[in-house]
Amino acid sequence: MFIFASFSAFGVFLGLAAIGFLILITSFVMGEIFDLGDWFGHHDIDAHGGGPSFLSGRILSVFVTAFGGFGAIGIHAGFGIGVSTAMGLASGFVFGGIVFLFVKFLHGQEASSDIHVGDLIGSTADVTVAIPKGGLGQVRCAMGESVVEKIARSVDGEEIPSNTAVKIEAIVGDTVLVRKSQ
Repeated sequence: MFIFASFSAFGVFLGLAAIGFLILITSFVMGEIFDLGDWFGHHDIDAHGGGPSFLSGRILSVFVTAFGGFGAIGIHAGFGIGVSTAMGLASGFVFGGIVFLFVKFLHGQEASSDIHVGDLIGSTADVTVAIPKGGLGQVRCAMGESVVEKIARSVDGEEIPSNTAVKIEAIVGDTVLVRKSQ
């Protein structure tokens, strides 16, 4: 207990700022190795897709850095420990909040490249492997930036030659049911 008496308030605040900054830089270089959200069942990005967690290691390290830095500024300016602590807390919440809002904004800009099989219904595709009468062939369908190839069967059981445009009408298991486009 007497060991801590030799530290000045300025040194403690400055040490907290340095530790927070070191953790922030380390997490940018090495990833979320200090993500405290995992300890409490949270993650950097919520499992429900709702955006960032307040307990993200990066957001917490920004909070600690701002807390220590502005606390040290308060002590250096001649304020007491209480006022300097309040300054540190306020600035920690402000800067942590700014980073949180920025990460939330970036998360909202993400696009998913997942293609759900149900999205194929109603799409136009090209026959790449001819569909024989009552048999199976293959179609290729462009979905946004992705190209999907599926095994196909004619809805009416008729033959459809390759390089024919078709409309996907239904999906049964892994097979799409198609009809010649009009």
